[in-house]
Amino acid sequence: MTATLPETGAWLLCGGCRRMLYGKRFARAGRVCPECGWHAPLTAPQRVESLLDPGSARLLEIAAADNDPLSFTDTRPYTERLADNRERTGLPEAVVCARGRIEGNPVVVAAMDFRFLGGSLGSTVGEAVTRAAEIALAERTPLLLVTASGGARMQEGVISLMQMAKTSQALGQLDEAGILTVSLITDPTFGGVAASFATSTDVIVAEPGARLGFAGPRVIEQTIKQTLPPGFQTAEFLLDHGVVDTICPRAELRTRLGKLLSVASRRPDDVPHQLTTDSALITDPAALPERDPWDCVRAARRLTRPSTLDWLALLVEDFTELHGDRAAADCPALIAGLGRFEGVPVAVIGTQKGHSADELADRNYGMPSPSGYRKAARIMRLAAKLGLPVITLIDTAGAYPGIEAERRGQSVAIAENLKLMAGLPVPVVAVVTGEGGSGGALALAFADRVLMCANAVYSVISAEGCAAILWKDPAAAPRAAAALRVDARSQLAQGVIDGVVPEPEDDSDHLAFAGAMRAALASTLADLLPLDQMNLVTTRRARFRRFGTGSAVLLDAEKENAR
Repeated sequence: MTATLPETGAWLLCGGCRRMLYGKRFARAGRVCPECGWHAPLTAPQRVESLLDPGSARLLEIAAADNDPLSFTDTRPYTERLADNRERTGLPEAVVCARGRIEGNPVVVAAMDFRFLGGSLGSTVGEAVTRAAEIALAERTPLLLVTASGGARMQEGVISLMQMAKTSQALGQLDEAGILTVSLITDPTFGGVAASFATSTDVIVAEPGARLGFAGPRVIEQTIKQTLPPGFQTAEFLLDHGVVDTICPRAELRTRLGKLLSVASRRPDDVPHQLTTDSALITDPAALPERDPWDCVRAARRLTRPSTLDWLALLVEDFTELHGDRAAADCPALIAGLGRFEGVPVAVIGTQKGHSADELADRNYGMPSPSGYRKAARIMRLAAKLGLPVITLIDTAGAYPGIEAERRGQSVAIAENLKLMAGLPVPVVAVVTGEGGSGGALALAFADRVLMCANAVYSVISAEGCAAILWKDPAAAPRAAAALRVDARSQLAQGVIDGVVPEPEDDSDHLAFAGAMRAALASTLADLLPLDQMNLVTTRRARFRRFGTGSAVLLDAEKENAR
C-alpha cells in the first residue's frame, strides 16, 4: 500500500504496520513511519530535494516527446495516457535529472517517479538516464540513479526494450572512464530497469524493505507454481544473497552517500595529512629474535588480537562496507569497502574472525567462501577503476573447505583473485595480521608489499594438517611448525615478506598495536603511491616470478651442459 502525503495535518494509514500517522509528523520524518520504519514512496522532486544539499540542485531539461512508435491503444490511446500522467504529476516524464552536491561532493542524479506510468522505462526515460550518464562522463562527476519502476513500457514495444541496452552502454562508458556510479533502489524496482542500469552500478544502496527483481512475485508464483519465501526480493533478502551492497535508512542517506562520493572521488579530505616515511617496520631478519614457531602459531590464534573490524575502527576513517558477490551470497568471513587511511582514499579488504565463540561461528572462523573471494575481487576491480590503493588484512586458517564451497568453485575463485591481483594497476599492500593459511591467504596477498605482524604466521598448510599428513599424528604439530618455518623471522629471511610490524607485549593493547600498524602502512604507501601503473605491475610480477628460480636456473644450466 502507498500513502499520499497530505498537505494539511490530516491522518493517514501506514502501509507497513497499518497504524494511523499524523501527516505533518510523517512528512517531517521523511515519510518514514516512526513506529515500524516503513518507507513510503517519494516523488522524484522530493528525492532530489532530500538527497542534494540545499540550494545545489540544477535541473536538467527533459524533452517531453510523444513517442508512440506503435500507435498503441489498449482501453485508451497511449498518447492520452501520457498527457494525463503529465497533468497529474506535473512532470514531463517518469524521471527527473539534476546536477547538484551531496555533502559538498558534485554528483549528477537521475531520480525515477513511480507515479508516472509506474516508472516504466520508455524511450524518453532511457534517453534522460543516458544523457545524465553522458553529462557525468563529460564532467567526470559521479552518477547517482534513484530507481522506482515496474519495468519496460509495454506501449512502446521493443523500442522500450532497447533502452536497457542503451543505458547499460552509457554506464559501461563511465566504467571505462573510472567514474563512480551508484544506484539507490527504492520500492519497487522491477523488470527492465532492474536488469539494466539499476544493478550495473559500482555500488547498490537500497532503502529498507525495497523490492528488486527481474520478474514480479505474482509472475514468478504463477510460472513456477510455488509459494515464495517470506521477504523474497526485499532489500534484506537481497543483502543476504549478495545482490545489494548496503541497506540505508532514508534519514542517513545523504551522509552515507556523501562519505562514499568523497572517498571515490579521490579528493583529499579537509584535514591535512602527510604519509610519513618514518616507521618501526623491521626489514632485517637479524633484528628479530629467534622464536619457537609453535609459540608463534599459538600467539597468532589468540582471540585478543585485533580483528579486521578493529583495525578499521582504529585506522580507517569514513569507512563504507560493501557487501556481496553480486551473484549468490555475502560471505561474513570477509569484510570489504572504501574509506580513508591518513586522509588517502583506499579500498580495504580483510578476513574477519572475532573475539568470542558466537562471533567466530557467525564469521565462519574467518575462512572465506567463494562468495567472499568474489566479493574481494569486485572491490579490487572497483579500486582499480577509481585509482585507489588496496590494503588487505589477512587472518585466516585458510579458505573454507566445505561441500557448498566446492560446489560454488572455491578453487576457481582463489585462482581468479591471484590472476586479478597480479595485474591490478594500483598499489597493493597486504598484511598478515594473524594466521596466513595456505592459498586462502595468498588469494589476498599477491601484493606489491607483503608485511607480517611479529606474532603472525604464514604457511602452505596448518601445522596440524602437515603433522597429520606427514607425521601421521596431529600431536606432532609443534614439530611441523618448526619444520615449515611459519614464523615472521623465517618468512622475512626467505624474502616471502618485505617487513615485520612490531607488536606490543600485550596484543590486547589495540591502541599501541595500531600505532605500529599505522606507521608501517603509511611508510609503505608513501613508497608506492608515486609509482606509475606500469612500474607497479611490472615490479609486482617480478617479485613473485623470482620465487623458486634458483632450482629452475640450475636445471637450465644442466640441460645446456648436457648438449
